[in-house]
Amino acid sequence: MSGERINFGSKLGMVLATAGAAVGLGNIWRFPYMTGENGGAVFLLVYVFCILLLGIPCMVSEFIIGRRGAANTARAYAKLSNGKPWKYIGVLGVFTAFLITGYYAVVSGWCMQYVYASLAGNLSGNSTEITAYFRTFMAHPLIPVAWTAAILGITHYVITRGVRGGIEKASKLFMPTLFILLLLSVVASCLLPGAWDGIRFLFHPDWSKLNSDVFLAALGQAFYSLSIGMACNATFASYFNRKTNLLNTALQISFIDSFVAVLAGLVIFPAAFSVGVSPDSGPSLIFITLPSVFQQAFGGLPLVGNLVAVMFYALLTLAALTSLISLHEVSTVFICEEFKISRKKSAAIVTLLCTLIGTFCSLSLGGREWLMIGGKALFDVFDFVTGQVFLPIGGLLTCFFLGWYVPKKLVRDELTNDGTLSSTFFHVYYFCLRYICPACILAIFLRQLGVI
Repeated sequence: MSGERINFGSKLGMVLATAGAAVGLGNIWRFPYMTGENGGAVFLLVYVFCILLLGIPCMVSEFIIGRRGAANTARAYAKLSNGKPWKYIGVLGVFTAFLITGYYAVVSGWCMQYVYASLAGNLSGNSTEITAYFRTFMAHPLIPVAWTAAILGITHYVITRGVRGGIEKASKLFMPTLFILLLLSVVASCLLPGAWDGIRFLFHPDWSKLNSDVFLAALGQAFYSLSIGMACNATFASYFNRKTNLLNTALQISFIDSFVAVLAGLVIFPAAFSVGVSPDSGPSLIFITLPSVFQQAFGGLPLVGNLVAVMFYALLTLAALTSLISLHEVSTVFICEEFKISRKKSAAIVTLLCTLIGTFCSLSLGGREWLMIGGKALFDVFDFVTGQVFLPIGGLLTCFFLGWYVPKKLVRDELTNDGTLSSTFFHVYYFCLRYICPACILAIFLRQLGVI
C-alpha cells in the first residue's frame, strides 16, 4: 500500500483506457435513441456544442482532482479540502459508481445474451415475436442473472491484473476491436437500399426541430456520455503522470467518445430507414426494434443479417465491458487504499457485492413484488437515484468545490503542469467551471425532476 503510485505505461494506453471509461452503452444505446427522439442532425450539432460547453470543462476538473490527489477519488477530494466536508463529494462519487456497477452489469449481460441469440438465430421473426423474446428473457429467474455474473467475472479478471497488466492491456485489445466491429457494421448498414435517408437524418439538420427540449436533452447526453460524476475520470487521472496534458487528453477522449456515438448512429439509422422503421423508437431501439431491422434489411441474406447482428451486439458488449472495468476500479481502489486490503481481495469484495446487487435488480424486472419500491422495480429505483439524483449533485458540487473553494493558483498550476503548458484557455475554462457548468448541470437536474 506504500510507495509511488503506479502510472499508465504509455500515452496510448492512458488514452484508450480513459476513453474506454467514457465509451459505453451511453454511446451505442442511449445516443441513437436520443438522437432519434430529438430531430436527428440538429440534436447532434447541439450535442457537440454541449460537449464543448459542459463535458470537456467537467472532465478536465475531475482530471485535476484525480491527478493532484494521486489516490482514490474519496481521498483525492479529502487531500484537496484538507479533510473538510468537501471530501464527501468524493465518497458520493465512489458510492454512485458502486451502485451503477451493480445494475449496469445487468444491461451488459443482456448484450452478451444477444450475441449468443444472434449466433443461434433466435432473433428472427417479426417485432412482436422479438418483443416477446426480450420480455421472456428479462423475466427469467436465472439466465439474466447468469449473464450478469459472467460479465462481472470478466471485469473482475481484468481488475485483479492491475492498472498496467489489466486495465491498460485490456483497453489496448478491447478498444481497437470495438472500432473494427463498429466500422464493419457501419459499412454493412450504409450499403443497404435506402440507407441514404438514414445518413441524411443524422447529418442534415432540420432547424425547425430545435427547441429548449433538444438543448436540455443534449446537455444531459453530454453529461452522461463522458461519465461525469461517476468518479471514473478522477480515478483514472490518479494514474496519469505529471507530464500529461489534461486539456488535450480531455479533447482526445471527447472526440473518441463522440465519434463512437456518431458511428453507432451510422449503423442504426441507415438500417432503420432502409426498412421503414421510425428513428424515434426510444430505449427499446437496441433490444427490440433493431433485431427485426437487421432481419428485414438483410432478408434475402439471412446469414449476413445474423453476422451483422453478432458484430453489433459484440461491440455493444465490449463498450459495456470497458465502462464496467472503470466503474469497478473506482470501488476496488477505494477499498484497497482506505481499508489497507490487497487489490485482489478488494476486487473480490466489489465483484461479490455487485453481483448481489445485479441479481436483485435483474430479478426485480420480472414483476416480483417483493423487489418493488414505491411501485417501481429495484432496477429502476437504482437507475433513478444514481442517474437523476447522485450524478448531477456530485457534478454540481465538484464545480463549486474546484471553482470556488480550491485556490485558483492550484487549479491553474495543475492545468498548465506548473506553468510548462500554455494558459491561453485557462480563463475560458475557469469561467465555465464557475458559472456555465453549474448552470447547465442544474438545468439537467431540474429537467429530470420534471421542474422545467
